[in-house]
Amino acid sequence: MFKGSMVAIVTPFKADGSFDEETYRQLIDFQIASGTDAIIPCGTTGESATLDFDEHARVIQVCIEQVNKRVPVIAGTGANSTTEAIGLSKNAKDMGADGLLLVCPYYNKPSQEGIYRHYKAIAEAVALPQVLYNVPGRTGVNMTAETTVRLAEIPNIVAIKEAAGDLTQVSEILARAGDKIDVLSGDDFLTFPMLACGGKGVISVSANIVPAQVKAMVTAFFAGDWEQARRLHLELLDLHKAMFIDANPVPVKTSLELMGKCAAQVRLPLCELGAANLEKLKTVLKKHKLI
Repeated sequence: MFKGSMVAIVTPFKADGSFDEETYRQLIDFQIASGTDAIIPCGTTGESATLDFDEHARVIQVCIEQVNKRVPVIAGTGANSTTEAIGLSKNAKDMGADGLLLVCPYYNKPSQEGIYRHYKAIAEAVALPQVLYNVPGRTGVNMTAETTVRLAEIPNIVAIKEAAGDLTQVSEILARAGDKIDVLSGDDFLTFPMLACGGKGVISVSANIVPAQVKAMVTAFFAGDWEQARRLHLELLDLHKAMFIDANPVPVKTSLELMGKCAAQVRLPLCELGAANLEKLKTVLKKHKLI
C-alpha cells in the first residue's frame, strides 16, 4: 500500500523553539517536487518526543493541508501508552491522515505478548492502514519476527518499518508473511539490501536533504536496473552514515541549515552538533555538492 521513497520529515523550529509552519510547508513542497512518494510527520526525525499534544496535532494538520492529497500522509502517532497512542491515532484519522506510523512502545520494555496486544488494540480502535515501527536502538526492545508475523494477520496492519539493522529478521518476516505485510527500510544504509530481500521501500532520514537521489535509487531498483540502484546505494552510503554521527535529527537538521532550507534548531535534551562532527558533516555535504 505504502511503497517507494518516503520521508520521515523534520519539524522545523524558530529561534524561540516554536513550530515554524511556513518553513515546514516549504520543506513539504520540496519533497513532493523531488518525487517523494509519502510524507511522514511526527516520527523520530520529526522530534515527536518533544512535541506537546497540541503541537503534535498541529504539525500533522499542517502536513495534511500542505500535501493536499498529492501523496499519502502517514502520521506518526505511536506512544508507550496504548491509550495515548489510540487517542493520537484517532485524532490523526479525524484530520484526514492516510495512514499511521506506530513506534514500538519505548521505555516500558514490554514482553512480545504485550507488544502484540498494544498493536492489536490500536488496529481494532482506529480504522486506518497502520505501519508498525521496530527501532530497538531507540525503544530498548526488539519486536521479533514472530510477533510481526502474528500482527500481519490483522487486516489494517499493512507494513512494518524495520530499523533493527538485522537482515535475517527482515528475511524471516518476508519468508513467513511477505504476502500479508510489506517491509519498509528504516535504515537508509540498508535500503538496497532490504529491497533485494523483497522490501517495498524506505522511510528515509536522508531524503530530507537528497529526496531526488533516494527516489532515484528506489526507482532504479523497481525498474530492474539493479546495477544503477547498487551504484546509487554505494554513492550515498557516506551521506547516510553522516546523518547518524550524532542523535537523529541533529545532523540532518544541521545539513538543512547549511543548505539554507531551515534552522538547525532542536529541542532539549538534543543540542547542536559539536565542532568536530560539524566539520565531518560539512566534508560529506561538500563531496555531494549540497553546500
